[in-house]
Amino acid sequence: MKTYAVGGAVRDALLGLAVQDRDWVVVGSTPEAMAALGYAPVGKDFPVFLHPQTREEYALARTERKTARGYKGFAVQADPSVTLEEDLARRDLTVNAMAVPEALAHEAPAAWAGQIVDPYDGQKDLKAKVLRHVTGAFAEDPVRILRLARFAARFADFSVADETMALMRQMVEDGEVDHLVPERVWQELAKGLMSDKPSRMLEVLHGCGALKVLLPELDRLWGVPQRAEYHPEVDTGVHMMLVMDMAAHLNMPLSVRVACLLHDLGKGSTPADLLPRHIGHEGRSVKLLQKVCDRLRVPSDCKELAEVVAREHGNIHRSADLNAEAVMRLLERCDAIRQAERFARVLQACECDARGRLGFADAVYPPATRLLKAQQAALSVETAPIAQAAAQAGLKGPQIGDRITQARVLAVRQVQG
Repeated sequence: MKTYAVGGAVRDALLGLAVQDRDWVVVGSTPEAMAALGYAPVGKDFPVFLHPQTREEYALARTERKTARGYKGFAVQADPSVTLEEDLARRDLTVNAMAVPEALAHEAPAAWAGQIVDPYDGQKDLKAKVLRHVTGAFAEDPVRILRLARFAARFADFSVADETMALMRQMVEDGEVDHLVPERVWQELAKGLMSDKPSRMLEVLHGCGALKVLLPELDRLWGVPQRAEYHPEVDTGVHMMLVMDMAAHLNMPLSVRVACLLHDLGKGSTPADLLPRHIGHEGRSVKLLQKVCDRLRVPSDCKELAEVVAREHGNIHRSADLNAEAVMRLLERCDAIRQAERFARVLQACECDARGRLGFADAVYPPATRLLKAQQAALSVETAPIAQAAAQAGLKGPQIGDRITQARVLAVRQVQG
C-alpha cells in the first residue's frame, strides 16, 4: 500500500501557489483494508474514503471505462492491481496528472527532485503554460470541457493545446455536451465566473462550440455589431467579455457577475436591418435571461438581480437626464427602497457595463454616486407620520402611497440641486 498526493495540490505547489487542500491516491489497497485502518467510505459510486484524523479524501487507484453518454456513464475498476500510472491516465489534463509520495507531499517542491511521478509530461506543459489533455479518454467525459475552460479562466496566461481544442470540437460535434445536466453546467460556470479572467472561459467555450449548445443565447452575441461611438470595441461578444473581466477586476460577487453575463442577451436577436442599433433589446434580454436561468437552475438572487440590470441598465446610464419624478420611478422599478442593498449591486453591474468598453476601463461612473444619493434621500423620509396624517385626512391605500411618494420625490429633488 502506497499513498500519493495528486492533481491540483501538486500543480499549485509547482506553480508557487498556496495549496488549499490535497487529494490522495492509495495504490495496492482494498476497501476492507482502508476500513480496518479507520478510513470512512464516502458515497457508493467511487472508492473514496475520509482520513480518520485529517478528514481529507483518500481514493483507491482506479480505472474508468465509458459505458454510456454523459458524465455518469462509467464503469469503475478499483483493486490492488491498478497502478498509479493507470490512475493518472484517467485524469483530464497533464498538469493535473502528476503525483508525489505522501512522505514528501508537505515539503517544498525543491525536495521533490526526482520523486515526482509524471508519466504524461505535466511539468513540461506547466513550464510551457499549456493546457493539454492526458489521453483520448478526455473525450469520454463532457464535463472536462467545462473544467478546462474554467482552468483557462483561472490560469489566464495558459494556452489550450491545438490538439485538445480539436478534440473538444469533436466532442461537441458528437453530441457529448448535449447530455450534461443543468446543475453541473451551472456549477462549473459559476466557478469560472468567479475567476480572475472569466472571459477566457467564455472564449474557450465559444471557440470549441460548447457555448452554442449550453448557452446559445450568449453565443449569438459574437459578431453582432454595436454603434462604435458608444462601443469602440463594436462586437457585442467582445463587449460582454470586457464587462466580465471588469467585474472580476472590481472583485464583484457572483450575482453581479451573472447580471453582467446576461444583461445584453437581447442584442443577439436584433433584426439585421436595425443594426448596429439595438432598440428594445432590454426587454428581449429579460425574457431570454429568464429562460436561461430557469434552464440552468440559476439561484433566485442571481436571476432577480440580472432581470433588474437587463431591464434598467440603459436608464441608469442616462439617469443624469432624469428629473426627480423620473428618478423616483426608476428607484421604484428597481425596488431600491425595499431592497436597498440589492440596488447597490444593480449599480455595480451597471458600472461594469459602462467600464467594460474599449478605452473606458479607468473611467469614473457618476450614475452610481448620483443614484445612491437619491436613494438615501428617499430612504430618509419618515413615512409613518405622513401615512398617519393622510389617514386622518380620510385618504386610503394608494392615496396614502401617493403622499409618501410625493415626499420622497421632494427629498430627491433637494439632493439633485
